Amino acid sequence: MTKDSGSVCAIVVTYNRKNLLIECLEALRRQTRPLDGIYVIDNASTDDTPAYLMEKGYIAEIPPSVLLEPYEREYLLGNYVNGGSIRFHYVRLPENTGGAGGFHEGMKRAYEKGYDWMWLMDDDAEAKEDALEKLLLAIKAHNSLAGGSRVVNEDGATIYHHRGVFSKDCSKTSLIIPITESNSNTQFVEFCSFVGFLVNREVVRRFGLPDKRFFIFHDDLEYSLRIKDSGKILYVKDSVIVHRVSYCYSHFKKIHFL
Repeated sequence: MTKDSGSVCAIVVTYNRKNLLIECLEALRRQTRPLDGIYVIDNASTDDTPAYLMEKGYIAEIPPSVLLEPYEREYLLGNYVNGGSIRFHYVRLPENTGGAGGFHEGMKRAYEKGYDWMWLMDDDAEAKEDALEKLLLAIKAHNSLAGGSRVVNEDGATIYHHRGVFSKDCSKTSLIIPITESNSNTQFVEFCSFVGFLVNREVVRRFGLPDKRFFIFHDDLEYSLRIKDSGKILYVKDSVIVHRVSYCYSHFKKIHFL
């Protein structure tokens, strides 16, 4: 696939899951539509994540043990498809800001670097080799500004609650109605979790960044609410991401946004 769709940067937020992180990164390097950049936002991990990244050849130096501000270094990685270069940005934060803070920081930096697309990814997610290629092709065909892959568990079963629409019935206990399977490869949705959520920089320009005050829960929900009517959010069934640690949205109850 050509890169006429613009530059794409994956943003991976990690905390104390160094083994899963490496598996996530290796999958990103195998994408048939090679990435242009990868941001890893290390939320002050305490499991020697920096040393492990250096051991695996991702970074060349260990950040200071005490940080007063975010630490960033950029390296070049090769992709596994054609040997081209991926700009690898390693950012270690002075404190754990949660997933919301990590995605806020990563998107801010990727936007400032000029990337056209930002692919938000948990460190326990493993993208199939053609996930980005199929996602971008579908988004381009539908002239959309955001989209999400199908999320499956390790057995290959779809985890439907990662994508869906918002309930209009306030009496329901869940705010999200999960997506239901369709014969169509694509359909528009209103909610997309931050497991393989691809957004165009225009979304950031118009609607800002994820709200870091959420720390770990509801940041993707609130962000989807902001952007759901802007160019639509496209669900692409044949773009697949394996979620290594299935996350349940049953904690979503009736929520009021003031």
